[in-house]
Amino acid sequence: MKYQIVGKNIEVTEAIDTVIRKKLSRMDKFFVINDDVMCRALVRSYKTGAKVEITIFTKMMDLRAEVKHDDLYAAVDLAIDKLVGQMRKLKTRLDRRNHPSLAQNMILENIGEDEGEPISDQIVRLKSIFLEPMPVEEAITRMEALGHQFFMYLDGEDMLISVLYRRTDGGYGIIQAENKISL
Repeated sequence: MKYQIVGKNIEVTEAIDTVIRKKLSRMDKFFVINDDVMCRALVRSYKTGAKVEITIFTKMMDLRAEVKHDDLYAAVDLAIDKLVGQMRKLKTRLDRRNHPSLAQNMILENIGEDEGEPISDQIVRLKSIFLEPMPVEEAITRMEALGHQFFMYLDGEDMLISVLYRRTDGGYGIIQAENKISL
């Protein structure tokens, strides 16, 4: 697994780099180690603690965990625990659904069983919407009026299906589909 450790508002010293790599190496047993698997750790320092974001990129899917804590090293441990929990849930789901293609970068035998609550794969609601072309400012206004965390719309400028969402660190983000819709 390739590692990339980046610091924001903090210099990643040799000691921090070594500890993070050592702790992340616990995740190696879950993956087929090749050039397709990369792990990025983003470390941020704040006045009242630290935040660690760990993203593992594989060929078929990405796993991500984000933790804020007063202690940087405790945040790393908690983020790795979160990732292991995600792997357990994923294994349960893959076992149940038999999706070998999604797991081609993973060694499922090394992932423990999920002891948490059962995962419900049942769709409980289906909602269809007509996507109106609109500017992003109108999409923000509509999302705020609805009180939702996200809003799907058709970007009036480039006619791409877009999802506007509220970020946990403030502000908004937009996810856009790459394929254009012709009207």
